[in-house]
Amino acid sequence: MFPKLRGAVCAAVALAAGTFAGPVAGAEIGIDQENKVVTVGAFTPVTGPVPFYAILTHAADAYYKNLNENGGIDGWTVNYVTKDDGYDPARSVAVTRQMVEDDGIFALSAPIGTATNVAVLPYAREVGLPVVGPIGGASAFFVEPTVFPLLPDYGWSAASNLDYAISDLGLTKVALLWENDELGKSAQRGVDAYMAKAGKELAESVPFDVKTTNFSPHIRRVANSGAEAVILFGSNANLAAALKAADLQGLDVKWFAPFFTADPSTRKLTGGLLDGVYFSSWLLPVSSDEPEIAAYRDAMAKYYPDDPVGVFGLNGWSNAAIFHKGFEALLASGKELTRENLVAALETLDGAAVGGARGVTFKPGDHRGTRQEGIIQATADGFELVQEFRPYPAVVFDASKSQ
Repeated sequence: MFPKLRGAVCAAVALAAGTFAGPVAGAEIGIDQENKVVTVGAFTPVTGPVPFYAILTHAADAYYKNLNENGGIDGWTVNYVTKDDGYDPARSVAVTRQMVEDDGIFALSAPIGTATNVAVLPYAREVGLPVVGPIGGASAFFVEPTVFPLLPDYGWSAASNLDYAISDLGLTKVALLWENDELGKSAQRGVDAYMAKAGKELAESVPFDVKTTNFSPHIRRVANSGAEAVILFGSNANLAAALKAADLQGLDVKWFAPFFTADPSTRKLTGGLLDGVYFSSWLLPVSSDEPEIAAYRDAMAKYYPDDPVGVFGLNGWSNAAIFHKGFEALLASGKELTRENLVAALETLDGAAVGGARGVTFKPGDHRGTRQEGIIQATADGFELVQEFRPYPAVVFDASKSQ
């Protein structure tokens, strides 16, 4: 199902500027002033339990290849170094140290995984290494001084789904199906906070194991509750199984799911049952005509034609775009090219368009980059934006400041 992993992804990529000569004497690590090359890196699971996550790294690599072929960042090209960590947090720390000490990276860009990025934080803190666009979800990222995440807390996304169901569609009875781990529990916290603020109660709240394939008992509970809408927070396989069980039982409700399931891979699992499902998403639809999304599709066709074009890849592409925006702001500032000044430059981003994300803002002490979501709906022709981006419900977003 997934393409063969390419050796180039786990090696240093020498790009348009020619052979990388390394930083000049006295310069900041990762900065080659003479050749105008900045070196960044990422750890990625080429081996281990989730090798298909390499699609994220392929997309980030495609971003930098496309960027370099189109003039770079104000004439600077990006040398993107990636190393396999096997999705093992201990190895993530080891290869990050290697990239800093041997490859001379200026920052991490789009490194993969929640637990792996969390494990790297103490070392990144120690050496002042910016972690730009970690592809994972942990509340610690939002307040870490040198970490700049795009991915939102799942509680914000779930509350956005709920707000659309109640405020825009006028539905009053909503059920929640949630994966019984941190992903689902985060969604549950957001939904519960929203309902408490509104003085309402869920029609039903049903946990499930991530490996669940039979949703018949869960759907019976939902049907008995009289729910008009169901928000499911779990994998695309979970969503597919739940939709099939609902179809067999004749349950007619509005369905809502998280952004990462708004993907062609979900359509393969569900067929026409996906039509009409809503998704809260911090990313524009992959089919969007926006220039950044069209560039993603074109670059993947050029550099990684065997990879599926979908939300997964757009995620990696967008997280790579954060470093681009930050380094561009650093160059524009006229300040010395240091890691410390890169952090300061990233904290000037305000309402920025970053890859497939919109309204990205970072502030000192508040690195919740994604501050709004739209609502996407699946149709027979793909996915379309049915509600423009708007801020996350304040009751959940503001509460995350103290996390």
